[in-house]
Amino acid sequence: MAAPVTLPFAQSERSTVGIEWEIALVDADSGDLRQAADTVLAAVRPDDGTDHPNITQELLRNTIEISSGKCRTVGEAGADLRRALDEVGEAAEPLRIELMGSGTHPFAHWSKQKVSDKQRYATLIDRTQWWGRQMLIYGVHVHVGIEDRAKVLPLTRAMLTVFGHIQSLSASSPFWAGKDTGYASNRALLFQQLPTAGLPFGFDEWGQLEQYVGDMMHTGVIDQFDEVRWDIRPSPRFGTLEMRIADGAANLLEVTAISALTHCFVEHFSTMLDRGETLPTIPPWFAQENKWRSARYGMDAILITDAAGDEELVTDSVTRWLGDLAPVAERLGCSEELEQVRVILRRGASYQRQRAVARRNAGELDAVVRSLVAEMKAGKPL
Repeated sequence: MAAPVTLPFAQSERSTVGIEWEIALVDADSGDLRQAADTVLAAVRPDDGTDHPNITQELLRNTIEISSGKCRTVGEAGADLRRALDEVGEAAEPLRIELMGSGTHPFAHWSKQKVSDKQRYATLIDRTQWWGRQMLIYGVHVHVGIEDRAKVLPLTRAMLTVFGHIQSLSASSPFWAGKDTGYASNRALLFQQLPTAGLPFGFDEWGQLEQYVGDMMHTGVIDQFDEVRWDIRPSPRFGTLEMRIADGAANLLEVTAISALTHCFVEHFSTMLDRGETLPTIPPWFAQENKWRSARYGMDAILITDAAGDEELVTDSVTRWLGDLAPVAERLGCSEELEQVRVILRRGASYQRQRAVARRNAGELDAVVRSLVAEMKAGKPL
């Protein structure tokens, strides 16, 4: 057994929130992806030549990541994203580039995408080869501040009980390389092919996590902790729990709605810990099955809700949770954003809207791209 690696957990204020949103750059004429991230990043770079704090490079040159600062509320984080989105849009327009949000691009081919010029990305592709090259995917990551390291692993385990709710609502990747995959979130199943991606291990003690990291570094699997790409992972550097569950969102309303739901879940479970209550958990095999069900069936998924194996249709479960979390949302100042989850319940998740557009246009996926671009501009589901 290798020596464990000490993972200091940064001081963080409770239930602060930060959001990261990966955006695709698409050609205004063809709808295909454009390898223009470097040009866009250069255009938004501050005058002093430093990198933009809220607009950054990603694995592929067709992708820009926009992020909020450390915020008190989801609304505040959403305002940061809106500003960054406007800046990117302004830089992209003269290049005849549109912005698109989704878990995957409906018809672009992975083999034609160029990798960003950064050592960590080159290392990833060199190690993971064909699967690494397949990572033509986009996500939304939500960081929630955790004030006490002792809470991090119990909260991780509790969040696995509502993982499927977040994945179903955010599912936006039904198409892959021009084909309907039959899945609501094809991204979820693609991403877990990377060696350190997928569901987190159910560690009970922080020392077990440090031992895991020590073992992984000793055997050359990772060089640093952020190469652990779990769907839910502690972020020791920021003092947060990072939820990397959601597919890329088509519009700002869905980003803030899903982030508010995530934020409320973490705060709800954190409050249970404060009261000395036992947090809900489910066995790893149920968590794995829920991930598959929500990826496959999306809003029609029947999820396993507890360790006893009880099941409930995800939309019914989400509706019930919205009632339970209303007081939490009020406390966190995100009642309006949490209420927007009902818009997704009414209008369907992005994967459903994308398929509806394809059906109306005789399977024409250019039309799906146009609809996604239109939603990005409108800032809400259309």
